[in-house]
Amino acid sequence: MKYRNATPVLRVSDYQRAKAFYMDMLGFEVINEAGEPVTGFGIFRAGSATIFLHSWDGPEASWDGWRGYFYADDLPALIAHLDAKDYPFKGPQDAFYHMREIEVTDPDGNVLCFGTDVPEAERASQ
Repeated sequence: MKYRNATPVLRVSDYQRAKAFYMDMLGFEVINEAGEPVTGFGIFRAGSATIFLHSWDGPEASWDGWRGYFYADDLPALIAHLDAKDYPFKGPQDAFYHMREIEVTDPDGNVLCFGTDVPEAERASQ
């Protein structure tokens, strides 16, 4: 089997707050939203990355890993944008699999990783 891509479905407790975060902080655009008025589900896209936001009310199983991994075309620009908005993130850090990554936690605690390839010239020194 082969797949072209995968889309993370992120649970959020306040749909409008999450929508504002993903649009303002990370540059996503609304592709579609459910219901009139919006009932708490939306499809968002930034470049070729797509996410679904789904509101929920109730407990969720504990999870301390990433909820989504995004390949960033320009990681330094994303870092500069987050710095300008004074939004906290972890990294950048180079992983053993030759990706330079940062972690961003959304207002609902969803941890998102944004990565880009470490340039070939820098890999030899790792």
